[in-house]
Amino acid sequence: MNMARWVQSQARFLPNKTAIVFERDPNGAHSHEKKGVSSSPQILTYAELENRVSGTVSLLRDHFLLTKGERIAWLGLNHPDMFVLLLAAARMGIIVVPMSWRLSENELTYIVDDCAPKVLFHDQHEAGKAHALSVLAKQPNTLTCVSLDDDSSGPTLSQLLDNAAFSREERKINLDAYTHITAEEACLIVYTSGTTGRPKGAVLSQGAMICNAQMSQHMYDLGSRDIVLNVLPLFHVGGINIQPLPALMFGATLILHQQFNPTSCVNAIQHHSVSLINTVPTILQAMQNTAEWQDASLQSLKSISIGSTDVPRTLIDTVHEKGLPLVQVYGATETGPIAIYQRPEKAVTTAGSIGQEGLLCEVKLCDAQGDAVEVNMPGEICIRGDNILTGYWNNKEATAQAIDNDWFHTGDVAHIDKDGNYWFDDRLKHVIISGGENIYPAEIERVIVAIADIDAVSVVGQRHAKWGEIPVAVVVKIADSSHSEESVRKMIESSCQAALAKFKQPKKVVFVDKLPRNAMGKVVANEVRGLVCRRDHRGD
Repeated sequence: MNMARWVQSQARFLPNKTAIVFERDPNGAHSHEKKGVSSSPQILTYAELENRVSGTVSLLRDHFLLTKGERIAWLGLNHPDMFVLLLAAARMGIIVVPMSWRLSENELTYIVDDCAPKVLFHDQHEAGKAHALSVLAKQPNTLTCVSLDDDSSGPTLSQLLDNAAFSREERKINLDAYTHITAEEACLIVYTSGTTGRPKGAVLSQGAMICNAQMSQHMYDLGSRDIVLNVLPLFHVGGINIQPLPALMFGATLILHQQFNPTSCVNAIQHHSVSLINTVPTILQAMQNTAEWQDASLQSLKSISIGSTDVPRTLIDTVHEKGLPLVQVYGATETGPIAIYQRPEKAVTTAGSIGQEGLLCEVKLCDAQGDAVEVNMPGEICIRGDNILTGYWNNKEATAQAIDNDWFHTGDVAHIDKDGNYWFDDRLKHVIISGGENIYPAEIERVIVAIADIDAVSVVGQRHAKWGEIPVAVVVKIADSSHSEESVRKMIESSCQAALAKFKQPKKVVFVDKLPRNAMGKVVANEVRGLVCRRDHRGD
């Protein structure tokens, strides 16, 4: 059975039930709406969602001539058509590639060239980038752009569906024609930055998505009576797979916000009687900082969940003081992402833990030799199960390095207590997590070291009250450089702005005479971080 059958079945059982309520944010940074004026929400019942999915299948097949294994891409803020496209693609065995609107044109071009999607669906906010990508894509690849909104560049997805006027018989054919598409088929390619500085496309099968949905159901006791609010971006597996897609598969109602606004988020919980929401620390902190949070009645919530990075204990305690369980979920893009999680009944007694082994996967902690470690001893988190990636797109070497005998090596370190609870300790990978986004220093270093006046550079993370961490570039100028530090700093800023997404750009540049290295000549990242801390302490 393919993934789309789940939602198709919900449309048969619950045709008139609300599947998705989509709310645009008129106060958001990307919004073109009049500030402070709310637009009417878009509502789709399960029958309407299924009809739109079925029509999109016909469109992808007959208009765009797409066949099994080919790719379509997505670029935009949150929108219900992301799920329409995902379910239509799942029915056909097509692969969806969600791309982050936070990335630069250079970064997006690399992704497009790597996976060669045939069609790029975008919203009006990302129309400029989308059409630039259609020009920049390597030949012979051709990329057709389709807007979800009226941006005067051509017919929208809705207009194409309306113009096709698919018959009831044609929709019935769409239900029956793809019974051969099974859970083994690839469904999603999500690009994650790599330690070598180039993003890697993690390929998730429909089986991995279904496995995640079943573990989501177990984690949250998720069912058709739930009302799930999602404010996380749909270019992340966390935004797609932790709650929203499982909500649709199990017949719940999804409240989908175009983008995160803390006040709108708190108000929506009360207005819609939301029962479940998943967050990251920056989002939850922003919600708690609103005046509305202090007076909010949050009785409808069964729990709040949180993940993506270290969660401060003070943040956990603040939620528990509201009488709400805050449950942690741990995973990675490559694990779909659910792998380890708490359930609400243990949220208070195991506060600070990332949870226990997921219902449908295996977890082991390994030492450097790959052997399992003892209780309370640190080891690398390794995951095995139907939830993990099939491999990295067009990258057999990276796949072989990451998956050993069916075990995916996360690069994260944890220990397990005698009761089976996991506690996060550290990261083996040289990765910075800022506002829930993974930033790999090599990607930034590759840009900076290309500047003529730079002799060496090391990028490290620095603790930050709002973002968790921020990237800091520690730079060695060439000995005979005629440029001042301020001049080089501006060159770094200019190069990074041109090549990198804003969240990846170094927030500070520190100049040193030399970088600390070990006996093998390798830069010692911990000592570099120490240099940054000492500079801050001195006020440099």
